[in-house]
Amino acid sequence: MKDKKKMTVAVLFGGCSAEYEVSLQSACSVIESLNPDKYEVVLLGITRQGEWKKYSGGLEDIRNDRWSSSSTCVPAIISPDRLTHGILVLTPEKTEKLPIDLAFPVLHGKNGEDGTLQGLLEMAGIPCAGCGMLSSSLCMDKDIAHRLVNLTGIKTSASVVVESDMHLTEKTNHLLYPLFVKPVKAGSSFGITNITDPGELKFAVGKAFCYDKKVIIEEAVPGFEVGCAVLGSQSLIIGNLDEIELSRGFFDYTEKYTLETSKIHLPARLDQETTDRIKKAAETIYKTLNCSGFARVDFFVTPEKEIIFNEVNTIPGFTTHSRYPNMLKNVGLSFEKILDEIIRLGVES
Repeated sequence: MKDKKKMTVAVLFGGCSAEYEVSLQSACSVIESLNPDKYEVVLLGITRQGEWKKYSGGLEDIRNDRWSSSSTCVPAIISPDRLTHGILVLTPEKTEKLPIDLAFPVLHGKNGEDGTLQGLLEMAGIPCAGCGMLSSSLCMDKDIAHRLVNLTGIKTSASVVVESDMHLTEKTNHLLYPLFVKPVKAGSSFGITNITDPGELKFAVGKAFCYDKKVIIEEAVPGFEVGCAVLGSQSLIIGNLDEIELSRGFFDYTEKYTLETSKIHLPARLDQETTDRIKKAAETIYKTLNCSGFARVDFFVTPEKEIIFNEVNTIPGFTTHSRYPNMLKNVGLSFEKILDEIIRLGVES
């Protein structure tokens, strides 16, 4: 018999996204760190093809991407009917309603971090851990996020957005090389190219178009990148800043998840005045983009200690060794405590 004191939390993982594999690893860390005395955990996976399945097997099959072929899988969906307030489990014999108290999406990138899933949960009346539909959508769109942040007085890199590969030279002739070419809506550095010559531009734009219909081309910022973990809605907890030290290139997908040639410094090697300015800017951006629950705000710091906004990750990497939880651990919050607070904020939002 279910313990009535426990909260039923549905952890959503996988997703129809280039960041599917990252989601599997993040979800496993979240699932194994949720206190079983507090939570009844329901696992709802989404395959690369977009199939939704309730999964009841072990974590190793999630880590190794064998979960969707498990005999424990049953087709299931989030019901948009607010009276259901949960999941519809679709067995051959019947449709079973499974009420949940909160959904905890651990999906990265499109179709999970971009407001689409959050919109479904809002329509269904189901509390959601983390940012809601509007903030998720705003933060995923690098162009719109930069425009809004610019209005606060915080600087962003000079850039231009294109929707085709026509007349690229004319559209970018005001930008100074080197340039970064990025999909407007993508994460984990998918589709990003750092170019130093106009002859590379068309190929880089074509690569970015594989991930989105709009591409942003922006000037590279000299210096280094720092991250700022933010936890909360009204009252915010700011983690210690971390710093990415690169030995070459940029912080691409391989470096983010292997650190083969790069290094993370925690706390960042910055003076207190610069650290305070970055934390204040992160708080301003978090509130400007209507964020709630948790997010990681990323900046560039130039050699002159000028702060340039890069992006907001509304569902950052969430393994126990990922940057976001480590920045909060550095100010005294355990991984389990971070999850408890995220869930509390989600229920109260």
